Order: sequence, then C-alpha cells, then structure tokens
Amino acid sequence: MNNAVDGKITTAADGIQTRLTDYACALSYHDLPPETVHAAKVRVIDTLGALIAGFFAEPSRIARNVAVLMPDPHGATIIGTRIKATTEMAAFANSTTARYIELTDSYHWPGSFSGHPSDVITSLLSVAEHLHNSGRDFIASVVLAYEVYLRINDIFKNMGFDQTNFCCLATAVGTGKLLGLTPTQMSHCISMAVVPNNALRISRMGHLSMWKVAATGQAGRAGIFAALLAREGMEGPHLPFEGKAGWCDHVALERFSLPVMGRKGEPYKIGYTSIKLRPTNGLALSPTLAAEKLAPLKNFREVAHILVEVNRKAKDLVGTHAHHWSPDTKETADHSAPYLVAATLFDGAITAKSFNDAHLWNPDLRALMQKIKVEENADFTQAYGRRPAEHRARVTITMNNGERLVGESGGGSDDLSTPKTDAQIVEKYRTLTEDALGSRRVNATLERLWALDNMTDVAAIPRDFVFA
Repeated sequence: MNNAVDGKITTAADGIQTRLTDYACALSYHDLPPETVHAAKVRVIDTLGALIAGFFAEPSRIARNVAVLMPDPHGATIIGTRIKATTEMAAFANSTTARYIELTDSYHWPGSFSGHPSDVITSLLSVAEHLHNSGRDFIASVVLAYEVYLRINDIFKNMGFDQTNFCCLATAVGTGKLLGLTPTQMSHCISMAVVPNNALRISRMGHLSMWKVAATGQAGRAGIFAALLAREGMEGPHLPFEGKAGWCDHVALERFSLPVMGRKGEPYKIGYTSIKLRPTNGLALSPTLAAEKLAPLKNFREVAHILVEVNRKAKDLVGTHAHHWSPDTKETADHSAPYLVAATLFDGAITAKSFNDAHLWNPDLRALMQKIKVEENADFTQAYGRRPAEHRARVTITMNNGERLVGESGGGSDDLSTPKTDAQIVEKYRTLTEDALGSRRVNATLERLWALDNMTDVAAIPRDFVFA
C-alpha cells in the first residue's frame, strides 16, 4: 500500500522488485570469480561474431535504416559502420543484427523456459559505449543481466510469453547498473521494464517472420528506455510484480519468489549457457549434427525414406507442423528439422548460405524433405531432462535398395551442452568475421576482446568493427 507521510506519497515496492534492486545495486565486478569473467568475455566475442555475420540480412538493413533516422553524435555506434544513433536505436539495430544468424548462445535447464540470454549483450555495449564505461563495468553489467534473465527463466512457466521479455528486464537492470542508478531509481527502472513490455510468443511460433529477430532489438531498446527514464526521475507503477493487476497474476500466471542468485558459494548462471557452432535453432541442432555424420549424400535420389528421432520438445517445436516441411523464410527454415537435415545431407554442413533462395527453393531439397519423418525417441526425451541436458538425435536413411545409413549425435563432445573450448570460440569467430574484417583485423579484435577486463573505455570496441 501507499502511505501518506507529511503530504508525500511513499512508493510501495514488492518483494521481487526489492530483491532485484538490492542484488543489482550490490553486485560489483570485484565479486566475480575469474571463470565468470572469462565466461562473459567468451559470450561477448561470440555475440559480436554473430552480429558481423548477420550484418547484410534484410531485417538488419531495415533496423539500421530506421536507426539512422535518429542520429546522435553522443549516442552509440551502429556496429559495422561509423554512424551513431540514439543509444536506444543503436541497441535496436545491433541486437536485431546479432540475433539474425541464429548463432548466439542458448539456454536450457530442465524445467526452465529457455531462451537466448546473449540478447542483452549488444544493447549493454551500446550503453557502455555512450557512457564510456570501462571493460570491467561492462562485464559486470553483462553478468548481472544474465543473472536476472536466467534466474527468472528457471521459474517461469507461461508458454504464451516471449523470451524477449526476460531480455527487456535484464537489459534494464544491466543498463541501470552502468548508469549508476540509486536503489530508488533502480526499483522504478525495473517497474518500467516489466509493466509496459510484455511480448507474445507468437513472434517465434508457426511460420516465422523477420520480427522473430527484431523482437530482441525491441526488448533491448525498451529496457534501456526504462533505465533512462528512471535516471531522470520518472516513477514506475507501484507493486509491478505482486500487485492485484501485476506481473505475477497476469503474465507469469502464478506467484513466485526468486531463487538464490549468483554470489560467493553460488555459481553465476552465465557459465551455464550453451554456445552453438551451427546456425540453427537449439532444438534442431542435434538432428543437424546427426545428419552431418552421413553427409554429403551423393545419391540422394535413391533415398526411400528418412527417420529423424529426437526428444519430445524438439519433435513438438521443430518437427511436427506443416510449415516444418514447407518453410518459406530463413526464420522458419532454421527452426525446421526436416529442412536442416535435408540441407545438411546436400551440402555436408549447415552454414549461413544454407538459407539463401537457391537452397530454400531447391526442388531436389524440397523433394528430399518430403521423405523425412520426425519421431520422438523416449530415451532421448529422458536424456534431455538430465542436468546438464543431453541433446541426442538419430538420423536413419533407408535407400531404395534396402541399405540403411545411421548417424547419431549428442551426449558427448558434440552435444550442445558440452562447454566449448577457447579454440572453438576463436575458430567460430574467425569463420563469421574474416570475410568482412580480414585476418589481421580479426586478430586485433580478438586480442582486444580477450583483454576486455583491462579496457578503460569500451567505446574503442565499435571502432574496431567498421567495415561498411
């Protein structure tokens, strides 16, 4: 309740809002163990590589075209260019671009909602550039945003809700940290992130559109805006989570409390996200890798039928509906197990080029897709429920002459949950950026980003990536 005291109204804050505020304001870079700092640097490198690889995509171009209409020499850079826009619009363009190629990190913890927490990174970089924050400040904001995103993710169950809402709240809190908001301001920032920004999961269901990737940019833009309003003194709605018309009852659809968050003795969640080495939806990655064991398939016209076995969630989300056998956009194709298996059998592996028109409308590839059946394997479903999850899949090709070819993936070094080595991160980054930057600049950017914790001003980072 709000109480009148000396003619003034005191703000009512609920338990979740207070918990997030206290945690955010108390967290310091010096609290972070070396492995957490390293995990943050890995994900910054990984996300910037994905941004460069997605730069020329149509949604990325559209986002830039809108951002340049709002120039601000003191704002933030549209990465890849020398153009500066308002901080929120630069974040919109950069986050949309990084998300396009479907190669940023992913998260699945049994019983959790899942999502892409690296969606926060380029938005926070835009803020840190604008403020000329240090690398350590930026790292702390990233770790904080991951904590907010993933701790709520672990307890959220409303499947009509879009994962980008976690991104909005996490970006708002991370931005508030970079801005140095007071506890009162941070509390209002949190409220102004969660109350007006509740996106629907229709963004990534059925036939997918460009908005699937732009939703990330919108979430980052909204999170930054909430923090900027709070800094200037704007008050958010009272009791945003636990009030009668609040987030718990009408968005989460249940009352909840936050679990223990990262601290001494409790690992920070950033180290639990998975790095993808192929540009596919996380659930579709395991059948893609299983198909690689059999690819390229030269005599594809002699295939009688193909059985793809996956876990139940993968079956439901990437191998059940009609659009999975008739994708008409890149966004739908990279969420389609039949398309990804067929394209892998044609080319040997999935790359960014696997979604161009020549592939998407290839009549032979389309014909092969129609021979694919996707089924749940109960053992794979059980393995997916373990901690950490095992992403198992099997592809069985039966030829017209009766010959059977079998490829399997998951549960070992190729599993999505298996931590990637620094060498794998570097190789992936080189693959994604070398055409745009050249090998010398790739080396220079890697050297700078691995030393992010020693950087005095992260505004130097965008200057390293100008190529357009």
